[in-house]
Amino acid sequence: MPILTIMIILTAMSITMPTDVTAQNSQNDELALLGLMQLVSPSLPIGAFAFSQGLESAFELDWVRDEASLAEWLSGVLEDGLTRCELPVLARLHQAIGKGDSDGIAQWDAWLAATRETAELAAEDSRLGASLKRLLKSLDLMPSEDSLAALLPAQAGYVTLFAYTAHARGVSVRQTLLGFAWAWLENQLAVACKALPLGHTAAQRVNEQLRPALVTAVDQALSLDDDELGPVLPGLALASALHETQYSRLFRS
Repeated sequence: MPILTIMIILTAMSITMPTDVTAQNSQNDELALLGLMQLVSPSLPIGAFAFSQGLESAFELDWVRDEASLAEWLSGVLEDGLTRCELPVLARLHQAIGKGDSDGIAQWDAWLAATRETAELAAEDSRLGASLKRLLKSLDLMPSEDSLAALLPAQAGYVTLFAYTAHARGVSVRQTLLGFAWAWLENQLAVACKALPLGHTAAQRVNEQLRPALVTAVDQALSLDDDELGPVLPGLALASALHETQYSRLFRS
């Protein structure tokens, strides 16, 4: 083969190969983003809409009564709850799943279960986890039972299943945390729109106010050491406990 022809072929390969790799990476990133959007969608049929995480009791107790007090309540739960509990543990679970570290996964799944201060909060985590697991099975997105049992606890909670799904779909750790925080905020605002005289426009104002706080929460969560973790939410725990005996309830207790 003439040297000139070989040089032309090599030049073409040096141009097209990186382009192909870039295109493939771009497609993978887009599929990961779409997978995350599906995972955090309010229409995901796992029953997240049925729980208020103590917010319905906060309405009944007049702790939260309007747009301003709702934003204050959610800011507190985000700062003293998700930032110190679900988000940093979600990052650890995502990384442990990537390494196939079943002991680490079991440790953090059990740690999360131990932080649930009421039966209502514990039930939400376990039921949503079981529902997400059933959904993934129905979509053929779960490995064999033997492979799954070797990696995840049999009764893994929602946060653990969320981490597994995000990792399986190629979502980065940071994007996984942002998606989880966004889903939490969307669900809490949906609760407020159903149980509090709060219009959807007001809910969107709260959303706009707290969006930067979600980013800050993820930054802080990723910087915490293990001995800095743990929620500090006595008001939420009390509201969740009182929800069981609340006279009129829209949400599960």
